[in-house]
Amino acid sequence: MVAITELMRHVAKTIIMPRFGHIGPADLRTKSGPLDPVTVADEAAERALTQGLRQLFPGIAVIGEESVAGDPTLMGAIGGSAPVFVIDPIDSTQNYAAGLPLFGVMIALVEDDETTAGLIYDPIRDDTVVATKGHGAFLIRRATAGDAAGPDDWVRLHVAKPAPLDASIASVSWQYMPEPERSLVLHGLTKLGQTPNFRCAAHTYRALAMGHIHATVSRRTLPWDHAAGALIVAEAGGYVRKPDGSPWHPSELDGGIMAAVDEASWQALSQVFA
Repeated sequence: MVAITELMRHVAKTIIMPRFGHIGPADLRTKSGPLDPVTVADEAAERALTQGLRQLFPGIAVIGEESVAGDPTLMGAIGGSAPVFVIDPIDSTQNYAAGLPLFGVMIALVEDDETTAGLIYDPIRDDTVVATKGHGAFLIRRATAGDAAGPDDWVRLHVAKPAPLDASIASVSWQYMPEPERSLVLHGLTKLGQTPNFRCAAHTYRALAMGHIHATVSRRTLPWDHAAGALIVAEAGGYVRKPDGSPWHPSELDGGIMAAVDEASWQALSQVFA
């Protein structure tokens, strides 16, 4: 786990952060549509993370958001029995390309279509939220800013205490929802206390695991966006399920995922959007 955090940190410091605030038109293109951008930093960071993971863990497959964009058949590795690392080199490319300091680097280890380890690194704060299945979730903070200082401060994470709906903070990503689901969800937002949208799954899951928000709802469930965060929230004491109440698996690309601080809060939120 520590070796992976150091790899993420190195890639962020050498590839991601030097380009932050300097992304121009020549460095940016779109993939599936205008709201799906990719930058030269995304592609370079994924290549470096892939190479680093293969050196650390020979024989374990590695796929990333950008490699799958080029070859969708790579997604088949996620549902298999062999372990595979899943990378999001820069989660929230929109924020990153706009110079907004709310983006992250995510890596998940998936085995038998279950996430067994997850890491979310924040290049701005220079810290990492991590979890391994059955062993809790932690924030790794460095003692100093120097490159030679190893991660030495592991803080156990816990989700927030439950709150009434009208005092709950929930990040709801509704833009990929079809009708009538979209209208139902938008109407339900009025019953919640606050509904921030960070445009960043990495920071949404970090905020939930660290006790700063109470829930998150998403329709599209691409594994690089959710595999690491869903495990981290669950290991911090949260409750994560698909909207029908069944467990979510990384190979499921659509259909939704809802996470809340506990099962009762999840059920209450589910009723709001029913």
